[in-house]
Amino acid sequence: MTLKHCLSALAGLMCSITACAADWPQFRGPNRDGVSTETGLLKEWPKDGPALLWSYKDAGVGYSGPAIIGERLYLTGGRGDSEFVFALDLSAHPPKELWAAKIGPLFQWKGNSWNEGPNATPTIDGELLYALGGGGELVCVETADGKVRWRKNMPRDFSGEVNPIGGGAEEPTPLGWGYAWSPLVDGDQLICIPGGPKGLMAALNKKTGELVWRCKDAKDQAPYSSPVIAEIGGVRQYVQSVNSGIVGIAAKDGKLLWAYQRDPAYDDVVIANPIVQGNRVFATVGFGQGFDLIEISNEGGSFKTQKVLSSKSIQNKLGGVVLVDGHLYGHSESGGWFCHVFKTGANVWSERTKIGPGSVTFADGRLYCCAEKGGIVVLLEASPKGWNEKGRFKLPQESKLRKPNGLMWVHPVIANGRLYIRDQEFLMCFDVRQVQK
Repeated sequence: MTLKHCLSALAGLMCSITACAADWPQFRGPNRDGVSTETGLLKEWPKDGPALLWSYKDAGVGYSGPAIIGERLYLTGGRGDSEFVFALDLSAHPPKELWAAKIGPLFQWKGNSWNEGPNATPTIDGELLYALGGGGELVCVETADGKVRWRKNMPRDFSGEVNPIGGGAEEPTPLGWGYAWSPLVDGDQLICIPGGPKGLMAALNKKTGELVWRCKDAKDQAPYSSPVIAEIGGVRQYVQSVNSGIVGIAAKDGKLLWAYQRDPAYDDVVIANPIVQGNRVFATVGFGQGFDLIEISNEGGSFKTQKVLSSKSIQNKLGGVVLVDGHLYGHSESGGWFCHVFKTGANVWSERTKIGPGSVTFADGRLYCCAEKGGIVVLLEASPKGWNEKGRFKLPQESKLRKPNGLMWVHPVIANGRLYIRDQEFLMCFDVRQVQK
């Protein structure tokens, strides 16, 4: 074998165990911000939308999105009375299920007309995968064959609690609408949000599941938002939106570095991930709540928070917000789809009529907007100049397994030239690559 062939084989091996630029290894993508660095995608869709490559019909119930590394896709779903994490081989046509590992019992409770099954997206880290069930069962499995390495239960092992504002399961411990944050891998640590009086956040040894530290100074119940990594004031930390506001927790030892106490506190479910740029943090909540933009400073090792802006002009429920070239894009229940300046909060444009509420993901200069009702997907230029639509289509099928009040809340995923849309048991894959001339 020549040196050239050896290097090529090594590159292929490394790509199989390490996330590449076009992969989608966790919730909201490589950096948990809904932004893909992938290029070479269609700038405009054909009249009937991009080509449907395949539709998988056995994903089960739940609101987990897919995690994708190369030709492997990982997803969680409720099948029968249990929740599973499973792997699909994308090189097969149609995709072939390689294995399924049980997470735990199906999350549901009497009177729930909104959701059942798992909510969290799996997180991939080399040969290991981490998946969280609706009831708080966290499993670490091998990506090769689904063998379970270890498991922990948030309520049982960590006295965890989920904020039950708005309803949800409360016996024997508050679980609200089920655990929904997605696990975060940082070095040797797996960051979890058990929530409750014994501490909001915990770091586990990612290989063994043993507790490394727990932040006991932040006692909020777990929200539905996921933590993100940030470097603020020269200190690596995890930023988390909670009902009381926003917190920053040291990656090294779990010390509470700072806490922004919102006045009044968010009095409904906190779902969207915070967005961090430099030393500024943006957080938003729907249901009439609004958003907060704060600035963090480190003065001799003491962190301080300062409110830059608090307004109800952005009220994002479940679809997330993306930051592109200094502008925020997403949907607000108070004004429809929007473009805002990140630094000032100034509204650049709003659009109420083109498409209803939904989720958003960014890739290659375009916003992928998926409506929560009607199965409509829109391609939109990410521009402060206004709403400039570049195509739309209607999904070929919609789930009939959703709860009566459940809608399409899974965010679009773009990986390796493909667009993935999940609606409960249906996972649809579309070709969004530019045609090579």
